[in-house]
Amino acid sequence: MFKIDLIVVGKVKKGPWYDLQEDYIKRLRWNVTLIEVESKYTDSKTQQEHEQRLVLSKLDEDSFIIVLDERGDGLKSLDFSRTLERLASASITKLTFLIGGAEGFTDEIRGKANMLLSFGQQTWPHVMVRVMLLEQIYRAQQILAGHPYHREG
Repeated sequence: MFKIDLIVVGKVKKGPWYDLQEDYIKRLRWNVTLIEVESKYTDSKTQQEHEQRLVLSKLDEDSFIIVLDERGDGLKSLDFSRTLERLASASITKLTFLIGGAEGFTDEIRGKANMLLSFGQQTWPHVMVRVMLLEQIYRAQQILAGHPYHREG
C-alpha cells in the first residue's frame, strides 16, 4: 500500500530503543526506510541549519510529507488510520515522515509539509517519538486490515 520514508535527526544506538524500532519495522507490511541524519555542531542555530540541509537533501518532494511538530494536529489512532486510508484512496503511495532534533524544524521545513502531526504538547526524546510513530503506523495498518490489534476503550 505505502512506501514510507522516516527521515529522522539523530541516531539510535543498539539497545532497547533500537530493538523496538526494528521490531515495528519488521512487523509492517508496508515498505519502511529509516534515514538517519546527524549534525555534530555545538552551536544550536548552526546545528539546526545543518540538520535542515541534511533533511532537505534526503527529501523526495514527490512524496506526501508529514512533519512531526508540536504545532500539528493531534490525531486519535483511528483518525490517523483514516487519514492514511484517505491518502491511499487518493492514489498517494509514498509517505515521508520527518522527525527533528532537539532544536526542532524551521519554518522552511514546516512549509514543505503536506501535514503537521503532533504527539501532544509535551516534548519527547527523538528515540521515543520514532518508536511511537512506528507503533502508530503499525496500528493504522492493523486497523485498516481489520485486525483486532487496536482496541477502542
